[in-house]
Amino acid sequence: MSHSQVEQFQKVIPSGLEERKTSKKSRVHEWQVALKRDKYLYLLAAPGLLFFLIFKYVPLWGLLLAFQNYSPYLGFWGSEWVGLKYFHEFFTNPDFMMLFRNTMAISLLNIVFFFPIPIVVSLLLNEVKSLPFKKFVQTVIYLPHFLSWVIIVGICFLILGQSSGVINQLIVELGGHKIEFLSEPNYFWAMLTAQSIWKEAGWGTIIFLAALAGINSELYEAAQIDGATRWQQMRNVTIPGIKSTIIVLLILRLGQVMDVGFEQIFLMASGPVSQVADVFDTYAYRVGIQQGRFSYATVAGLFKSVVGLILVVSANRVAKKFGEEGLY
Repeated sequence: MSHSQVEQFQKVIPSGLEERKTSKKSRVHEWQVALKRDKYLYLLAAPGLLFFLIFKYVPLWGLLLAFQNYSPYLGFWGSEWVGLKYFHEFFTNPDFMMLFRNTMAISLLNIVFFFPIPIVVSLLLNEVKSLPFKKFVQTVIYLPHFLSWVIIVGICFLILGQSSGVINQLIVELGGHKIEFLSEPNYFWAMLTAQSIWKEAGWGTIIFLAALAGINSELYEAAQIDGATRWQQMRNVTIPGIKSTIIVLLILRLGQVMDVGFEQIFLMASGPVSQVADVFDTYAYRVGIQQGRFSYATVAGLFKSVVGLILVVSANRVAKKFGEEGLY
């Protein structure tokens, strides 16, 4: 390299560093201006950000337990590191396939039967012209959401109980024999799905009703001018108008495919239905809390999270390929 080239290279380095410093200062300045300009918006978002920080991100530190033989007395840094020992034990456990089958079956039933119900109810409510009647129906279907699973399961026992259940008493009065609804494995998944629909379907309509309210009314007027019936308006205007909302919520639902509701299943489960009721949530509780195997239970939780992440990313890519906005 010649002397002139060296001098030119020495001049380029400081200029490049100065440009980086200048651009960095400009970015900091822009951030400060934006923070000052939108300070009330950031203040409004602060509680939500703190919630996710405290309850979602800080607990990620606990994933270290999956790679340790964790002892509460020794703590994170004092416990023995065992690598993938508990992962191997978890995936080779004879109960793994049973847990995976039950969790996926219950989740798929919720997706197939429960997920479309709020959409259908929202479309029906959107067609109701009487505002008082519409508000009355909304209030009635929203109420079960505010009941705890303890109450929902208690009502289920009162209705389906073998000895004093209303349905079994009616069957006996009609000359039939009592049916063991609560202890029959063949009915268990159906009961869980029916309970979820009754409790949460009405509450799930809120998002879809909000999406329906955002559809341009001029589209309906144009359809009426073209002679479209109410069914044709729903098929060609209403459903396409909320399609993006449906896709986003479906992607989010796929991310929770391994979360089937601990409290509901824990309250409904019993000895006769244990082979169809035991899922990853109840298994992690039994092994982690009752038996004190914290590291092993953490592996189960980590497996659920990884599966959910893979499904969200995959579903989002599929939605993008079909020309939809997707989740991100």
